[in-house]
Amino acid sequence: MYLIGLTGGIASGKSTVATRLAEHGAVHIDADQLAREAVEPGTDALQQISDTFGSQLILPDGTLDRPALGALVFGHPDELAKLNAIVHPAVQQLTRSHIAEAEQHDPNAIVVYDVPLLAESNLPHRFNLIVVVNASDETRVGRLIANRGMSRSEAHTRIASQASEAERLALADIVIDSDGTLAETLGQADALWSRLVTLSKSPAAG
Repeated sequence: MYLIGLTGGIASGKSTVATRLAEHGAVHIDADQLAREAVEPGTDALQQISDTFGSQLILPDGTLDRPALGALVFGHPDELAKLNAIVHPAVQQLTRSHIAEAEQHDPNAIVVYDVPLLAESNLPHRFNLIVVVNASDETRVGRLIANRGMSRSEAHTRIASQASEAERLALADIVIDSDGTLAETLGQADALWSRLVTLSKSPAAG
């Protein structure tokens, strides 16, 4: 198995790259999806969120009111740290399970772990390669306004709540620049896939 850590800030184009790699045949493990699974009704993490932040965050159907929780933690580092301390261990447990399942299914799999908070988290996984998808803050603000309906101030707050560009780039073995067109970003993802196929077959990959 060849394990890739794929990261990038909000609206960096990371999901576009992850989807493209999956189309080529990578096993895509999405940390955001696992974070949703980790707080589904009946989970320990959801109960801890209720105990920590208040039962008003649990909707009548038993699910988490994610927008309300987001409003509580984004822009408030202490509250965000409390939430991360609950959710991250649960996500890591799910991640280990998914990685083991992928390796069992195909020992030669190229696994892309798509994780926005790689720079913020001390992850226990041994990555063969870390790929950072990077775009300027102004590009990302524009995307958040256009695609997610945020105000400019909301977009800046979201970006500021994550690691800085410099912190992410310091981790990178490979950088994909997504400031350009979609076609340019996809072209870089295609080139990355070709490189991953080669690297994963090298004797050092194991």
